[in-house]
Parts: sequence; C-alpha cells; structure tokens
Amino acid sequence: QRPKTLIASHCSRSGSTFAIPPSFSPKADSMVATCTTSRDTRRHHQTRAPPPLSRAALSGILLALLAPHLTNSFTSPQSLLLRTGTFASRSARDVVVVVHPTTNVKSPLSSTPPSFLKRVFTPVAPLSSTKTDAASSSSSSSSSSPATIQILMSDTGGGHRASANALRDAFDVLHPGKIQVDIVDIYTDYGPFWPYNSYVELYKIMATYSFLWKWFYEFGATPFGLWLNEFLQETFCFVPFKECMARSDGFTTGTRADMVVSVHPLCQDIPLKILADLDSGGKSRSMKTRTTPFATVVTDLGGAHPTWFNPGVDKCFVPSDVLYQAALDRNIQPSQIVEYGLPIRKGFWSEGDRPTKSTGSSRPSWFDATFGATFGNNKGKKNKKNGSPETTTKSSDGANKTELKTLLGLEQFPTVLIVGGGDGMGGIVDQALSLGQRLSANGVTNEEKYQMVVVCGKNEAAKETLEREEWGDGVNVSVQGFVYNMEDWMRASDVMVTKAGPGTIAEASICGLPCMLSNYLPGQEEGNVPYVQDAGFGTYSSNANVISETVSSWLASPQKLRQMREAALKAARPSATLDIAKDLAEMVFEAKKQS
Repeated sequence: QRPKTLIASHCSRSGSTFAIPPSFSPKADSMVATCTTSRDTRRHHQTRAPPPLSRAALSGILLALLAPHLTNSFTSPQSLLLRTGTFASRSARDVVVVVHPTTNVKSPLSSTPPSFLKRVFTPVAPLSSTKTDAASSSSSSSSSSPATIQILMSDTGGGHRASANALRDAFDVLHPGKIQVDIVDIYTDYGPFWPYNSYVELYKIMATYSFLWKWFYEFGATPFGLWLNEFLQETFCFVPFKECMARSDGFTTGTRADMVVSVHPLCQDIPLKILADLDSGGKSRSMKTRTTPFATVVTDLGGAHPTWFNPGVDKCFVPSDVLYQAALDRNIQPSQIVEYGLPIRKGFWSEGDRPTKSTGSSRPSWFDATFGATFGNNKGKKNKKNGSPETTTKSSDGANKTELKTLLGLEQFPTVLIVGGGDGMGGIVDQALSLGQRLSANGVTNEEKYQMVVVCGKNEAAKETLEREEWGDGVNVSVQGFVYNMEDWMRASDVMVTKAGPGTIAEASICGLPCMLSNYLPGQEEGNVPYVQDAGFGTYSSNANVISETVSSWLASPQKLRQMREAALKAARPSATLDIAKDLAEMVFEAKKQS
C-alpha cells in the first residue's frame, strides 16, 4: 500500500529550514521532510547520509497527520512552513517542514492556528513572498535577494537563544521575506576542543554549584582575566570561528552574512577581529579594516560582564540605565549606545493593560508610532541620558485574566505562579511545598480559596514529586512541566516566584506581575535584585518560609498588589524587540546597498 505520509531525510549545511515543492509527490496526502544539520556537514561542506531519526524528526511524522488542521494559518498553497526551533542535542538540529500539496489555502496569514500548536510553531511567510508593509518599505534593500544576518550565541542559559529567536521573529514581522537569519551556537558547533565546545555542560554544572560560577565570573572580570581570555580565544578559536563566520549564508546569495550580531558576552572580541581579517583579505585584524557591520545586543539587565562591551562595535544595545553606564565605563561612545530594553519573546510584545505616556522628550519608538500606546519606560532611542517619561496606568483587565484562567483550566482564585526556569533550577520543590502549606492554611482560616501554579520546566523529578503531594483544601494546585505559552500563565497570575533571570523579569514587568525573587547566579544576575526592588515591583529572599510569608501577605492586600502591578508596568519595555530589530534592519540594508 502507498503510505499516506512520506518521510524524506535531507542532510545539508544550508541553513535551518527548507521546503519541498508539492510536485514531489502529488498523490501524497501530506509530506514531512526532516533537515538535519550536523557539525560534520557544517564543517566539511559536504552531504552525508542522514543519521537515525531523532525525537524531533519523529514528532514531524505526527505533525503530518495534523497538517490538515494547520492549513488555515498560511497564505501560500504551495507550502506550509513550520519553524520549530532547536530540539536536538548540540551535535544536530532537526527542523520539520510540513507540505500539503492539495490544499487550496485562502485564509489570511493572521488566521489563528489551534491554540495547542500556536505556542510551539510560528508560521512564517513563504521565502518567495515579495509583500512588504508600510513600516518596512522605506528601508528595504534595493537588491532582490534578502539581506542576511548571522547571530552569534551560546546556549549557556536559555536567554541567549530566546533573544536571538525574538530578533528573528521581529525581522519576520517588520520585513517579511527581506531578512534571513542564521543563529549559531558558535562555541558548541565550532569550539576546537574542551572546554570551548563544552560551555553548555560546564554552565549547567557551575549554575548548580554557584560558588564555581562566582569564582570564574569575578576572575574573568579582572584585567588579567580579560586579557587571558582574549589571548586564549585568539590562539585556539580564531581559525574554527573564522570558518563559521566565513561560511555561506545558506540561503540565496552563496556568500557570507551581510551583518553579524552578538547576543552573548563571549562573542565580541574574537568575532570582531575575524571580520576585520575577512574584510581585509587576511591582511589585518585591526578594527580599521572591518567593513561588515557588527552589533551587540546585551541580554543581561541589572548587571553585565565586561566582555559584553567592546568599543569596536558599530552599535551596542543595552536594556537599562545601569548597563548604559557600564558601556560608557568600557569606553564605548554615547553615539554607539542605544537603550531600548531586552529583546523578549513574541508573546510579550504587547499586552492589554498598558499605561499611556503623558510627557517626555524621547522620540516615540517604532511600536509607539505604529500602535499609538506605550508602557511607562519605553524611552525610545537613547544616545544620551534623559529623564524617564511620566506615565499613567490603566486599570487591570480583569476580564482578560478571567478568560485566560478558564482557557488554562484554572479556577478563578488569586493565583501564585512559581517558575523554576527552563532547566527547573532553583529549589522549586521546597518553595512550592512551603507556599502551598501557607496558602492552604490561610484559605481555611479566611474561608477563601487560593491557587498555585508550579512550572517545573525540564525538572521531571520536581514535577513528579509535586504531583504526588497531597495539598490542603484551601489551595488549588496545578503542576506543569515545560510550557510554551508562558505569557498566558503570567497574565493569568497575580504574583510570581522566580529566579532572578533578566528575561523573566522583563516579561513579568510587561504583564504587570509582582515578583518574589528566590535565587540568582552571582555576577550578572545579582544586579537584577536591586533592579526589581528599586522599581518597586518585588523583593528577594532565598528562604522558602520567608517567600511563603511575603507572598501570602501580598495576596492579603489588594492595594499592595495594585501598587506593585503599576510599578511593574511602569518599568516595562514591550517595544524593545521591535525597536532593536528595526535599527538592525536599517544597518544591514545599508550595508547590503553599499556592497
């Protein structure tokens, strides 16, 4: 019998996605193609036999069965393209492409896919699309081929890849089909040997034993540590990293990327020298010979390592006043520094409860100019210090929160969200047990009901432990694993207990969510604690009993919660991702025009 689902495996170094034309098999109901990009194929530029199907590839088979339900989310009847992100290990990456050859798609791009899939898979415009919007037409490249941007990062924590993905999504919104993005974990994929190719594993160890992280962080910030790091990287990593940055963009031009963007503190010094070497034909590593534009997007918030800041960059995007000053202290000129905020996931770019700007001298951001409303701390481009615009905060959108709770299967009770991060770190079990007991006791005493949602991330042991727990009558508990719709869980909650990660704090402020910070990594995350405290929407304690007492006292005081919510919204910068992407797009279009 002819199978209804055909599976094609293709192994290539030409980027992360590809589409198969419907003519490939017109009799098939649906097709699933798996593009596996391995270190070996990227290194040696040759096609190899595909490895055994990973879990990500197998999930593609199931997607084929769901394909008829997804067609309304796409504009092109020729192909259906699902961006799935990275599922596999550091040595391989699987991207699933679902093609429906027989469906006549008439629905607009804005059609909403099924809710259980829209958080995981983001439809993107066909690569052949020439449609542009008014916001992008003025700065589009005159060339017919798309501009290409290589984003350098390392998966040492989830924030770097999340920021890279957010920028990629913003390019798709602002300039559909005009910018192609190549996101590279340069240390994992191109590190010559240990420890460079094992940064991810080493980070997890040091995050578990934070005293190790503290020692390496502080030593690396000393003048000798900075010199030693640069010397060793230039000695051992220059050649393999040059291979990465010189590789074909993998899309249409057959040349290397038009622009390079760093979203990691260890992706400035050596990449800048490599670009100078490439641009000069191997004659010099001096910054004066570099012509390819390079920008740094800092993904820390209240503190940052000195390696983030290199005076040789064209632009350095920082998220806060503290890091604006840190950039100045590292001899970056004010004309090079732009303060917008942190690049965050697409689900947090806008939110129903939004303050409106009443005064302020900063120019409106792209988000403000387009949608006509801002959060309190959207300062727009900031090349010099200026005062924060005053704000007025709208009242809470209770109807939206009620609807979200219903959609998430929650009760209509005051809700605390406990988040352990994507890796589930941070003593989440002790925090949940202590807080659950306190809320249950308060609920019985006050004849009220409370609710606690615990998102364990990838910590399966914590999830199983909490699912076995017997909770009292005064609290309703929902235990989740890894979730793809964190924006919904945040907006449905009244308080959040979380590790002091910069991205989570930025997202919480957009949702107007008071934060109880429970732990932090010494070094860059340490500065996030005073950032939240000074802004007035949270505090810190690592003691589970103190956490439960503090959170329960907030829930007992609606006025306190309202004040903290307003403070969070005032600190929010939801337009940051789009504003950063707009500036980067202008830079790459100008570079492509001159090339």
